[in-house]
Amino acid sequence: MELELLRTYDPMGTNGKILLQGRRISYGIELPWKNNLAQVSCIPEGRYELEKRWSPAFLRHLQVMDVKDRDYILIHPANDALHELKGCIAPVSFLTGPGTGTGSRAAFKKLTALVFAVLDQRKPVFLTIKKDT
Repeated sequence: MELELLRTYDPMGTNGKILLQGRRISYGIELPWKNNLAQVSCIPEGRYELEKRWSPAFLRHLQVMDVKDRDYILIHPANDALHELKGCIAPVSFLTGPGTGTGSRAAFKKLTALVFAVLDQRKPVFLTIKKDT
């Protein structure tokens, strides 16, 4: 499975569209771009493999693998990047401003239902992140 995250950048936060075969699954929010600095920046554009992960804080969620100079970049619910994310990606149902949105839990559930179904078949899932043109 190949997902795309098409981003727009703002000093207050990064917004995007998460697509599967050109169709929007959800929107995404992230921290602003700050040269890939840990816990204050979104991650660099590129192609990343996604894996299932579990933690007490987020239960079942996704991890973005092999991010240069970064660890534990997750995909989990959040509605405000500056207050709830440390470099991670949060799917949201609606965008409300730079790095903010609503309906994150519903968007997360929709995204993970698709991704977990593929990962459960032991097939890879990739996320390509690039600037929206």
